[in-house]
Amino acid sequence: MVPARRSGYAVGAFNVNNLEAVLAVAEAAAEEKSPAIVAVTPSAIKYAGLPYLSKIVRTAAESSPVPMSLHLDHGEDFETASKCIAAGFTSVMIDGSHLKFNENIALTKRVVEIAYPEGVSVEAELGRLAGVEESTVEEKDAILTDPKAAKDFVERTKVDALAVAIGTSHGAYKFKAEPKLDFERLKLISRQVSQPLVLHGASSVPSWIIEKASKYGAELSGAKGIPEEHIKKAISMGIAKINIDTDLRLAFTATVREVLANSPKEFDPRKILGPAKEAMKQVVKGKMQLFSSSGKAS
Repeated sequence: MVPARRSGYAVGAFNVNNLEAVLAVAEAAAEEKSPAIVAVTPSAIKYAGLPYLSKIVRTAAESSPVPMSLHLDHGEDFETASKCIAAGFTSVMIDGSHLKFNENIALTKRVVEIAYPEGVSVEAELGRLAGVEESTVEEKDAILTDPKAAKDFVERTKVDALAVAIGTSHGAYKFKAEPKLDFERLKLISRQVSQPLVLHGASSVPSWIIEKASKYGAELSGAKGIPEEHIKKAISMGIAKINIDTDLRLAFTATVREVLANSPKEFDPRKILGPAKEAMKQVVKGKMQLFSSSGKAS
């Protein structure tokens, strides 16, 4: 991610839960000649199993013509991060954003101490992702990342990357009104922190996916994501890693619904999940182009 920040592009971190999602990311990365981060959450590990997920991703990375890494997304405690480091992850995120400032620092430092000897990079988070468009100024300041605190946090923990809260949120319903990201805050953070900055909750929730999903029975009224021009602006201001999950889930769900609706007699999982994989791959390729990471691995 350091080259990404220096050169003004971002690397996508794509959340996966199964083989089809891993293949979608790996194939997209190869076709786009883009580096890629395959991210798994604790809930994905609970669903698919740590040995299965880690070996599937590592197999894909070993056969990939471009750099791919395996990343723990939103590691919830020291034990989870430790298990992932032992399983061969190349990077881990320890999310202590729900803790008090000094407690977040202490937890992050513990993970850094065990990760660095293994050559594993560490991402941490300062601030909390939440809907803030209707919050007061004081409430926003309590939720969003404080630039001065970010500098202190990075210096004391020695983390490799910092996830910042500037108004994005997880899920398909990010805003009730128009998107309002705090770019002035991001500018100040970028001046204070030289390490790569990370943007979570950055799915765009494309209208074409919502329309297809809705056509085949999904109830997604009001779904709204981050406009692509906002993503480009954030990258120009220091964001070097961008997490994408919701858009992949939506593409998968919309396509599975489409196949089952148009082919009600189909029962071959490959013919149901294969098109869903292709839909996710197209989403990943589009993100790589948007993030300007395409061609950076050539």
